[in-house]
Amino acid sequence: MHPNRKFHIGNRDEMAALVRAEGFGTVVVATEAGLRPVHVPLLLEGERLLFHVSRGNAVHAALMAGAEALVVVNGPHAYISADWYGLEGRVPTWNYVAVELNGRATMLGEEELIRLLDSLTDAHEARLKPKAPWSRDRFDTVRFDSLLKAITGFALDITEWRGTAKLDQSKPQEVRDRVAGALREQGELGMAALMERPTAPRGEG
Repeated sequence: MHPNRKFHIGNRDEMAALVRAEGFGTVVVATEAGLRPVHVPLLLEGERLLFHVSRGNAVHAALMAGAEALVVVNGPHAYISADWYGLEGRVPTWNYVAVELNGRATMLGEEELIRLLDSLTDAHEARLKPKAPWSRDRFDTVRFDSLLKAITGFALDITEWRGTAKLDQSKPQEVRDRVAGALREQGELGMAALMERPTAPRGEG
């Protein structure tokens, strides 16, 4: 999380919206071999974050033991050239949006794991409209049962939310709009859209 409070996201709903929109993140766990990450699709349900990992993954044993985990979800991010500001005495920087979540993991039962897999599929297939959605009933049940045995589902009970939206909030809107235009030329459309919004997350302070 950025140390400057003006970049903090103070609204929990804004942070939850980013987690849902991205639907993917990095879970970092302390294992016997040291800190290890696993990159997973995520499903947010209130104050619980659901995900699954391979039983062969380095973090699996620690999660099974109820380890505390840190989850990082990254939103749009982009390099910002000092030239784009049109101001003297500026240096390049990197703008970004990210959410960090802390919590302790508990294992999901088989029915909960299947519901998680179906919910993840339904949510992401819905984004592919007008394509007809893929669903599990089109998949071989024997093969599915075999794949199910190779993974474990977990729920992270969230104890802390932290968010950063570093979007040049200290600059006048005309400067931010100028930077956004340069970003659009570079194809960084997500960050450009955030920079153009006067109501973009500005946090506290």
